[in-house]
Amino acid sequence: MISLKPTKGDLLIAEPSIIGDISFNRSVVLLADHTTNGSIGFILNKPLEYTLSDLVPEIESEFNIYNGGPVEQDNLYFIHCIPDLIPDSIEISNGIYWGGDFTIVSELISTHQISPNDIQFFLGYSGWDEDQLKKELEANSWVVIANNIKKGTIFGISHDNFWKEKMIELGGDYILWSNAPENPNYN
Repeated sequence: MISLKPTKGDLLIAEPSIIGDISFNRSVVLLADHTTNGSIGFILNKPLEYTLSDLVPEIESEFNIYNGGPVEQDNLYFIHCIPDLIPDSIEISNGIYWGGDFTIVSELISTHQISPNDIQFFLGYSGWDEDQLKKELEANSWVVIANNIKKGTIFGISHDNFWKEKMIELGGDYILWSNAPENPNYN
């Protein structure tokens, strides 16, 4: 289940050792791209208190916005599972796509042709330079696992328990960490 080398489409699970890291504490990151030049991903389980209408007022929509990561937090990104409706999308893996024509996305939302089960929006992204992720993996900041989430369910995950569920799946000592308080000072 645990892989040593990350690949595009894998999940990065934040190790309990990075407790206190504002951006990545208890994060589950989908790797949207991973090459020798670097990596890009989106945090799947950190909803913000914004909706799409808050950020793009001309779109009347209550789609939630997630914190994609600490890089370029003034830009909106999205992943989806409907490439037949959104041209210019890039496949991440297993029927999950990144980006595409936002004008068409806006029209599809306005005409109720896509739902929150089809798409997820992010402010910012998670990014690593060419050797940065490798060094963080060597420092045990992340566990890399294959993404076994089916395309139709990735957008309907319970963000409150997603990290905990992944800790339990990892087994061993991770099960103990799955029940630890988010802030160890509350213990």
